[in-house]
Amino acid sequence: MRIVDPAGVRALGAQVLLLDVRGPAEFAAVRIPGSVNVPLDALPGALDAVARHAAGRPVVLVCRSGARARQAARLVPGDVLDGGVEAWASSGNPVERPTAGRRTPWSLERQVRFTAGSLVAVSAAASLVWQPALAVAAAVGVGLAVAGATDTCLMGRALALLPFNR
Repeated sequence: MRIVDPAGVRALGAQVLLLDVRGPAEFAAVRIPGSVNVPLDALPGALDAVARHAAGRPVVLVCRSGARARQAARLVPGDVLDGGVEAWASSGNPVERPTAGRRTPWSLERQVRFTAGSLVAVSAAASLVWQPALAVAAAVGVGLAVAGATDTCLMGRALALLPFNR
């Protein structure tokens, strides 16, 4: 695995396969033109199809910031776009976004923030009448700290299994 910046990806030319491993909602919201979406959780079952699609071309793994692409590199030989779609766009490269008037799906990260915040707020309010509800808020806080420290997220993995994230 090699870490490449946006200029390095452009240098690979038009034959490169840009394999975006973000969830479908994130991919629908913003993507690099010509990229192919295979979510990280679906990647193990799609390795044969990815290999056929690559057909000897160089592969660059893409996600929002680079973390999931590095995880995907354990399964798919290829380079990783350093900084992901964010770095690609901030370097002035083209991205595709939904057309005006189309509702943009929430990214998995946004879903995690909303769910975690809601759980903490509801459990804190419920603790006014039932003290053990504070344990839910504490568990969410510990989960978020572990997610930050390990760059993994159990809540994100659980939310990714929901039908609207497939």
